[in-house]
Amino acid sequence: MRFSLVLAHPEPAPGDIPEEAVTQMQDAFGTYGRALEESGVLVAAEVLVPTASATTITLRNGALEVQDGPFAETKDALAGIFVIDVPDLDAALGWAEKCPGASYGLVEVRAAATSFVDGAWTDGCRLT
Repeated sequence: MRFSLVLAHPEPAPGDIPEEAVTQMQDAFGTYGRALEESGVLVAAEVLVPTASATTITLRNGALEVQDGPFAETKDALAGIFVIDVPDLDAALGWAEKCPGASYGLVEVRAAATSFVDGAWTDGCRLT
């Protein structure tokens, strides 16, 4: 089953985090990513730029609307995502617990309902 580990945390202002701490966290995420990869469960991983760099589009009102910045202002901002393929929720929770981002933010674990793989949609899990 595919699960997304969605990382969110309050966005620090430039200079709020000492460079040494940034380097340590980058090293921790490198170790985490390699562990996921070596275990054969990593599908993809993305670290996102700050929300100030986001552009949001919608067609909800019948015409294209483009907005600079995030869709909604929230305390915690989407910071990155790991997509993993593991046997069950317990395995996904185990990997989420090991994620360095859990030490300063949130890791939301969510099963994929369907996945687009090799040009086709496939069943992820059946929600009941």
